[in-house]
Amino acid sequence: MTTSSPVTTRTLRVGIAGCGAISRNHLEAFRALDDVEIVGVCDIDPDRARKTAAAWGVTAAVETVHELLALDLDVVSVCTPHPTHEEVVLQAAAAGVHILCEKPIAIELASAERMVNACDDAGVTLGVLFQRRFWPAAQRIRAAIDDGTLGRPIMGQCSVMLHRDPDYYSRDAWRGTWANDGGGVLMTQAIHYIDLLQWFMGDVAEVYGKINTFKHGRHIEVEDSATAVITFTSGAMATLEASTAASPSLGVQIRVTGETGASASLTEFPEGSDGRVDLWAAAGSISTEPAHPEGVDPNVGLATINGQLIPHHTAQVRDFVQALRDGRDPAITGQDATKALRILLAVYESSRTGVPVRFSRLAENTRTLAPVAG
Repeated sequence: MTTSSPVTTRTLRVGIAGCGAISRNHLEAFRALDDVEIVGVCDIDPDRARKTAAAWGVTAAVETVHELLALDLDVVSVCTPHPTHEEVVLQAAAAGVHILCEKPIAIELASAERMVNACDDAGVTLGVLFQRRFWPAAQRIRAAIDDGTLGRPIMGQCSVMLHRDPDYYSRDAWRGTWANDGGGVLMTQAIHYIDLLQWFMGDVAEVYGKINTFKHGRHIEVEDSATAVITFTSGAMATLEASTAASPSLGVQIRVTGETGASASLTEFPEGSDGRVDLWAAAGSISTEPAHPEGVDPNVGLATINGQLIPHHTAQVRDFVQALRDGRDPAITGQDATKALRILLAVYESSRTGVPVRFSRLAENTRTLAPVAG
């Protein structure tokens, strides 16, 4: 990956592309930083762009990415629908503007590859939002892997059992479609935790998975449920389950057991709350706390979920800006984000073909998937 030259001596000029629900998190995060100015917002709905600019005290409200980039930006923050990420990123890279993109980086591997390559060729930095890596609980587990407390992971488990009402899908025409959402629970919700799982466990060698639609079939054409067995290049193994058909929501649990025999897990319950370590089993003792405390509302609205994540968005945006100042890679690069996309697309492919998908060395290098015969 090409690391850009440091930007050290001036206020960074930021533009926000897309004024939908998640743009609030980006606006809050950039506004919280010193020496950063949000100079423009962009949306294909001009009224929404104007209302967003007025609400946040931003000078410029425009309709196109071309107009946004003309504001002499240093950074564009991409909050547009999933399939449009590539178009925005390629325009920004061509203009020499650094990019922070919402997850998923793309809905196809070829698209992700073009985005990463374009940014490398242009010498601009591409970061992708996976803010849950900035949970203190996630950092603690990663540190325990690195310092030998857990050691090399050998077994993992990721459970993403969430609740969505039908109106979550029906209120926006693009939701729940292959063309405009790119997938269901795996692409939109579980990708965060797939990223955490592979960050803990390492590179993936093989995925065998199944998808189905058990509850929301009247409202979506994509999956609302999925399961997979994942094998890593180290030989480690993990299971994945994900669904938006749970009622009430059970939240998220991720558990890792290392070669030392020690185990640790974190829970996000209710959804959007800070992940917390609910199991620490090491050095002959076990400490726990309830994964599902009594008296907590398990089903949380999307606005509340996004709002509770703002501190972690801010932490990742701060890292991204500091990376530009230092001339280094951000904590989560476009190449990093492609790993989670590759895994979930392998679940789709395996479910379609009925056979495992193996990540050969060639596939790893070219970001393509090769189904295993037999």
